[in-house]
Amino acid sequence: MTAFTVVLVLVVAAAGLLRWRRPAWYWLAFGVTLAALRVLVRYRSVMDACGLTVPPARWRLALARAANRPIPEPRPPRIRRLRPTRTGLVLRLKLRPGQDAFDIAAASDRLRHSFSMFGVTSREVRSGVVEVRMTGYDVLKRVQMPTETETRPMRVPVALREDGAVHYRDYRAIPHALTLGATESGKSVYQRNLVAGLAPMDVALVGIDCKQGVELFPLARRFSALADSPDAAAELLDALVARMADVYRLIRTQQRITVDVLDAEIAADIWDLPDELRPTPVVVLVDEVAELALYATKEEERRRDRIITALVRLAQLGRAAGIYLEICGQRFGSELGKGITMLRAQLTGRTAHRLNDETSANMAFGDIAPDAVLAAIQIPADMRGLAIAGDSSGGWHRIRAPHTSLRQAVNLCNRYADRTPDLPELAPFRPAVTAPATALVPSAKASPATA
Repeated sequence: MTAFTVVLVLVVAAAGLLRWRRPAWYWLAFGVTLAALRVLVRYRSVMDACGLTVPPARWRLALARAANRPIPEPRPPRIRRLRPTRTGLVLRLKLRPGQDAFDIAAASDRLRHSFSMFGVTSREVRSGVVEVRMTGYDVLKRVQMPTETETRPMRVPVALREDGAVHYRDYRAIPHALTLGATESGKSVYQRNLVAGLAPMDVALVGIDCKQGVELFPLARRFSALADSPDAAAELLDALVARMADVYRLIRTQQRITVDVLDAEIAADIWDLPDELRPTPVVVLVDEVAELALYATKEEERRRDRIITALVRLAQLGRAAGIYLEICGQRFGSELGKGITMLRAQLTGRTAHRLNDETSANMAFGDIAPDAVLAAIQIPADMRGLAIAGDSSGGWHRIRAPHTSLRQAVNLCNRYADRTPDLPELAPFRPAVTAPATALVPSAKASPATA
């Protein structure tokens, strides 16, 4: 009995230590089993207390009265599947007649408390089926990306969502995006994760960094073009507009609109072209958009109008030509001048880190998800890297990118420098770099907290 007591004390102490220092290990070792049992045992009573049950069918009531049996209890949604994950549980429910997916979403906070989980979110899989994702611990406190993620062309895993799922930046689905964040909010780390994810892909990276290139020029070996001033940015954007026109002429010549060609083979963008003819897709990263929109003289105002007009054209027409925009900035408001709201309307993806003013949050989410505005301005200053991500569908969620140091990003860009395409239109803007070193500088050990 004494030995059993000692072993029990050691197990409890180990579980407590893991829960404090390594919550992911604790979840996989102990938490997932305890949580699954807790959900299964409490399920019926919790659903009844949360108002997620429906009265029994009339035929069951009539049968109970005829047989002189107790009246059947109200019925909760039926559990179709309970699947454990590395961060929580996934519960797939079949709704009863009269129930709606909104009922589950509205009760998510009550379900979180009742099942003693850290977070609960829900989404409708199809008519009558709802998926409830429950997280067992704060996955955004210490971001650990899964070792295996779905790989597709132009689809980059950049962050972890609050429900434990991976947040992808899919350029084929959401061509253009706006990323906002105040100083020291983690916006630069998010941008590094984008570059690190795009580096191994067959894509041309184009950067505009008006802070004299301090953010993007260390990654120059993987960039096909870089601009470090508004004047250079204006010339670079004009070159991209010219490239877009050339790509559209190529698509027109290769559309193959004849009676003997199937409709599915008719080309409407670069992804419909044969591999040997397909132009290299281009991702344009603008580090600080406000620097491109500010002006003090008439000459600078003309340059500013030229830049904004080129950005709007690329945002409106660039998707089919394989040109994708990633607009970043600390501040984004209508005071930046004409054309800014038109540019914003074309930026489907929206990501907002901690912001210093509500106006920028409204510019990011006010037109697509008003309830995300309050969430964006409530991000605490000590949670660097925490952000609100949404799109034009109105849905939004909290994300946090894993910490990637500048040295780690530079090493990745140097490793894949041979994949940097040489685009003739952008040759004047190709950054001049020294010969690559024989060995990479070792990366400093990453901090567990996200910067």
